[in-house]
Amino acid sequence: MQEFSRAVAEKLNLREKDVTAVLQLLGEGATIPFIARYRKDKTGALDEVQVQYIQDEAKFQKEFTERKAFIEKTITEQGKMTEALQSKIDAATTLAGLEDIYLPYKPKRKTKAQTARENGLEPLALLILEQGGINPASEAEAYVTDVVKSTDEALQGARDIIAELVNEDAELRAKMRRLFETAGTMQSKVLADKETEGVKYKDYFDFSEPISKIPSHRILAVMRGFMEGILRMTIAPVEEDALAIIEKQFVRGHNDASEQVKKAVKDAYRRLLQPSLESEFRTFLKTKGDEEAINVFAENLRQLLLSSPLGSKRILAIDPGYRTGCKIVCLDEKGELKKTDLIYIHEPGRLIDAEHKIRNLVKQYNTECFAIGDGTAGRETEQFIKKLDLKLPIFLVNEDGASVYSASETAREEFPDQDVTVRGAVSIGRRLMDPLAELVKIDPKSIGVGQYQHDVNQMRLKERLDQTVVSCVNNVGVNLNTASKHLLSYVSGIGPSIADNIVKYRNEIGRFESRKQLTKVPRLGGKAFEQCAGFLRIKDGEDPLDASAVHPEAYAVVKQMAEDLGVEVKALIGNEELLKKIEPKKYISETTGEHTIKDIINELKKPGLDPRSEAQAFEFANIYSIDDVHVGMIVPGVVTNITRFGAFVDIGVKQDGLVHVSEISHTYITDPNEALKLNQHVTVQVLEVDVQRKRIALSIKQTQEAPARRDRPQHQKREQSNKPQAEVSMNDALSLLKKKFGK
Repeated sequence: MQEFSRAVAEKLNLREKDVTAVLQLLGEGATIPFIARYRKDKTGALDEVQVQYIQDEAKFQKEFTERKAFIEKTITEQGKMTEALQSKIDAATTLAGLEDIYLPYKPKRKTKAQTARENGLEPLALLILEQGGINPASEAEAYVTDVVKSTDEALQGARDIIAELVNEDAELRAKMRRLFETAGTMQSKVLADKETEGVKYKDYFDFSEPISKIPSHRILAVMRGFMEGILRMTIAPVEEDALAIIEKQFVRGHNDASEQVKKAVKDAYRRLLQPSLESEFRTFLKTKGDEEAINVFAENLRQLLLSSPLGSKRILAIDPGYRTGCKIVCLDEKGELKKTDLIYIHEPGRLIDAEHKIRNLVKQYNTECFAIGDGTAGRETEQFIKKLDLKLPIFLVNEDGASVYSASETAREEFPDQDVTVRGAVSIGRRLMDPLAELVKIDPKSIGVGQYQHDVNQMRLKERLDQTVVSCVNNVGVNLNTASKHLLSYVSGIGPSIADNIVKYRNEIGRFESRKQLTKVPRLGGKAFEQCAGFLRIKDGEDPLDASAVHPEAYAVVKQMAEDLGVEVKALIGNEELLKKIEPKKYISETTGEHTIKDIINELKKPGLDPRSEAQAFEFANIYSIDDVHVGMIVPGVVTNITRFGAFVDIGVKQDGLVHVSEISHTYITDPNEALKLNQHVTVQVLEVDVQRKRIALSIKQTQEAPARRDRPQHQKREQSNKPQAEVSMNDALSLLKKKFGK
């Protein structure tokens, strides 16, 4: 892939030598997290995002080059390659431009133009296209045969040939593509008798928006309505504008022949060009919508995986329920299951027994906090525990995907003798301890933080989400002696098979005492060790550096630093006064550059520090259902999902409310991520409640004082703030307004 370094560097505006280094490392089997963290000196300190862009762009350049070679070979084999044509192919920079050049030579199903050519009408078509002073009807008489029955048929055949020539003109297609890009619109109308069935698409019954401006969620909404047979969809500019461009290029007179060309041009646009470009732009817009939705999902997933962990605590976790009761599990500080039980808190006759069980379990297992699933009966269970006044923190835990995990092969392997309810409760408790370690066991699509995730390209979605999980796991680092094989499998250079071998070897030896022992794990060779070692942590091991992100290949450098300062390595770690005395330039060598030395010193200041903050308990207002919610209320909430059109906030009533992007901040923003993060605690005001459709519109900015405007008197500000709020459209969220997206 290094042969594409220059092209990739130019496209991404990066230094060619840095791009070359990245492609070389990727070719040698290095992973993106490893390159970004431990090969900064080679790559000019490019980050993970830039390295990923380089990989993607190199892949595109490779595919483009292969397609170009195929097209050249095909045209050459047809005996139609010329110097001028080769120059056009060499000058092409996009796949679309390349395909336009190839179009006239591309094998295709039999067309009207091909039939006309077979009937001998091409000379007539070319004569008419010259637009000289001829009488087309008279000229057409010479082409009437047993097959071509009349002059009208001859003229129609000639126009078919002209229409195909127009459609296959690469220069014209480039012009039309620019017109679609700048002036095209996506339009939709409801199909006859589909109004009632497709009421959720009401906003798109008579819809039009420029394709240059339409946001991804509206693209995907229209396309979903189209695929479900509710909407008719078209993508095109104003037809008159398109025809004007085509006529300017092909109509060169005001005679009878020119009129025939005009007819052919209109036919070319309506029958060939417009449908072809509409299909192309439908694919383009779908890809654009997919990528935007996937970006939203990936960013939300990243924030969720990096959610604040509570850490090693003894937890009593509850999977709430009404009729079937609440499943209880007691976990130790390592997340190991110690006890299971069942209580019924919604049956008055069994409340005393439930209270007795909770008190006994808390005492017996020295419980330090409660983790309660936030789904069905979650708030009621929280209230029950609060009334016990046990003086312990209570956490409501997002349980999306817990049911998926509990029925999975992973859960059956972990808890073969427990039923799904126990597994679900364990998952809830472990999520509180360490969201990352637990959520990696679940298909990201089931976690419920996406936008139209079921409509997008599923292969691309999986690829991107897997990349996100890998990035998060390696960013945080993994405890080699406690991590599950599922968490280990996402560590740079490991994968499922080696992860399984690591766990088996760990079980044999009891625990790893040093990173060096990894080399004894079956199938974990030198390359895998190089890639993974820096991301694996061993607390209280033989070498204190094994608990840090310092890579084993740099241990000698650290030991030299300690020796020069006259101390042991252990004394150097965390000692900022000593670390300030280190002169970085003194340790730079051919193998260890300035970036690496700086990273080592920064890591030694706070070795193995978890970049995540500690989880904080949160308390909802005293409301439990949508019937308790009223316009004007100001209540606390938690951000549960972020989309391009707004954020969903849990206020404790089973249905998340939507804060439209326009109601997030007094400052104009286009992306909710500019102001909000997943799991952020916010205060919201209720703008609208639709009990029948179970929808709640919320505002964050209405709970905040607007910035003072110097150009407006204070009394006018007060008057403005008292005006009715603009209606917040929630139709963009029609398919998403459930408790969580994954359900």
